Amino acid sequence: MIELRDVSHRYLAKGRKEMTVTSALEEVTLAVPRRQFLAVVGSSGSGKTTLLRLVAGLMKPMLGRVVVDGQPVVAPGRDRAMVFQHGGLYPWHTVAGNVRFALQLSRMASGRDADAIVAAQLDRVGLSEFADHYPHQLSGGMQQRVALARALAVSPETLLMDEPFGSLDAITRRRLAGELSRIWEREQRTVLFVTHSIDEALTLADRVVLFRSGRVVHDVVVDVPRPRDADAVLEHPTFLELRRLLWGSL
Repeated sequence: MIELRDVSHRYLAKGRKEMTVTSALEEVTLAVPRRQFLAVVGSSGSGKTTLLRLVAGLMKPMLGRVVVDGQPVVAPGRDRAMVFQHGGLYPWHTVAGNVRFALQLSRMASGRDADAIVAAQLDRVGLSEFADHYPHQLSGGMQQRVALARALAVSPETLLMDEPFGSLDAITRRRLAGELSRIWEREQRTVLFVTHSIDEALTLADRVVLFRSGRVVHDVVVDVPRPRDADAVLEHPTFLELRRLLWGSL
């Protein structure tokens, strides 16, 4: 269980003459049950990425508490893995080396055990034949698949995804969203998925939270059966109803 309890966060920027205060989150209370796929949507500056970074332990809230399984979040942990918009791969490592390095940092596995985990994860995302390639030799979509494999390799309880497909073309974005959906249905991890796309959120998630000006405006359950066909879901009555509701509140 992930909980935000009355969380507020502001950014302070010191100028030449005065201090500028930007509010990112305002009194947010939110609970995410284990194994739920939660999508967070909203326009730029609505607080989505701040929320994710607080849960990841990359920042501490100015007010309120972030709690995971009853324990306050004070730092990053192996139970939470983050996938950024731009994969953040290490250019001096191969594809396999990037995934293996995550295992080394977490001290989760080494030697043959690490090799087996790396091979399994690359097979899962369809990149086994590119194990010895370097990031610059891959397309943007392939780099994001490496980033996903790296995150999954450490077996996190929670996967935090910050616009992971935002910089990709529409075709690649749709393919990767389908892969993520299949992986989630198979493994049932908790996922917090930040996106600007309402259609993407409603296609992937069990639940969608809409942020505006740092506050939760809507919190809706996506009652559409799984597995979901990417085309058929667009015509489902619940999908259409929720899409109208969320678009009308942006």
